[in-house]
Amino acid sequence: MKNKKYKGKSTEAIHAGESLPILPSDGEEGLSEKTGIPLLTPIYQNSTFQFQTAAECELACIDEESGYIYTRWGNPTQQVLEQKLAVLETGEAALATASGMGAISTALLTALLDGGHVVAMETLYSAAYNLLNEDFPRMGIETTFVDATDPNKIESAIRPDTKVIYLESPTNPLLKLVDIAACAEIAKTHNITSIIDNTFATACGQQPITLGIDVVLHSMTKYLSGNGAVIAGAIIGENEFIMRAKKGALRNFGAVISPFNAWLTLLGIPTLPLRWTKHCENAVSIATFLEQHPAVAWVRYPGLVSHPQYELAKRQMNGFGGMITMELKGGRDAGEALVNRLQICSLAVSLGDVRTLVCHPASTTHSLVSAEVRQQTGITDGMVRFSIGLEDTEDIIADLDQALDVLPS
Repeated sequence: MKNKKYKGKSTEAIHAGESLPILPSDGEEGLSEKTGIPLLTPIYQNSTFQFQTAAECELACIDEESGYIYTRWGNPTQQVLEQKLAVLETGEAALATASGMGAISTALLTALLDGGHVVAMETLYSAAYNLLNEDFPRMGIETTFVDATDPNKIESAIRPDTKVIYLESPTNPLLKLVDIAACAEIAKTHNITSIIDNTFATACGQQPITLGIDVVLHSMTKYLSGNGAVIAGAIIGENEFIMRAKKGALRNFGAVISPFNAWLTLLGIPTLPLRWTKHCENAVSIATFLEQHPAVAWVRYPGLVSHPQYELAKRQMNGFGGMITMELKGGRDAGEALVNRLQICSLAVSLGDVRTLVCHPASTTHSLVSAEVRQQTGITDGMVRFSIGLEDTEDIIADLDQALDVLPS
């Protein structure tokens, strides 16, 4: 399908990719012969697709664009989702996966088919860090972790066998930013594949491909679905890379999205631009409140002037997102007391939900990262991370205020 061009993200989120792949009938009166096409993409909840002749089946196996064969190879519901993702992220093609880590591992294995070296951001989502630091070395793939907020450190770490520059921006959980255009230029200069996890910013908040990045990743579990009901991931990039990922690592390692989760994600994406605006509006107000509270040592939010990369955030982001990280003066005890007292904000490890979620990284998302590495990368015991939801701003602030007021200042 050739995707239409739309002027705005809201129109893209609703209409992009929504050409329904109607399956052929058996020659009798069937779906393809009746008028009236479903307005909402159906769930093709089946594993296998049948053919009328051996010749049809052979053609589909040779030329997959001519038909569907097996859902591990592709599915109509999944295809609609992928078409929408490609438009939203300005990529040639997209691939939906079973989880965010399915997207990360599939993309990296595709780029590192013959092994090689990775230069990665030093502060990453913990599972991504563990994949690079623990699992890939057993496959002969080495990673150098650097402070990618300084593009010069990325370039200095490049070796003759470097094949990937792997980034997050904003990072989890410290909300550091990388100069995406500068990092992409370094990758192109050295003929290296650049990959960025865009989960925190979403396609509404920044467009890495327009800044020169080769491959964009998402945990669609988060903002893209937005409902807390889905586990899914996405890879967006050039068609050649996506096809290699689809026919290689995705099929062989099996991180295939279910039709039901693809459908649930399709229900969430149309409201993403509206949700993103509200997430950002709430987060700016709440970050300002937290920064002024006596129990809080510091706050990191890209939309605060106090953020070390505030000017970069203004330059490359459209809205500053719904993620806030803060440090409590009372350390770990204060962090536990805070999350125990919160009533509206839910203690949960995910993010991007319509609900406000709070977590303590040292004991949750980064608990498998050694204390030494956490300290080296700035993930302190008193750090608390918020994913600001869509509740009324004043209710979130009131909940935070009552929980913070009993903490040491």
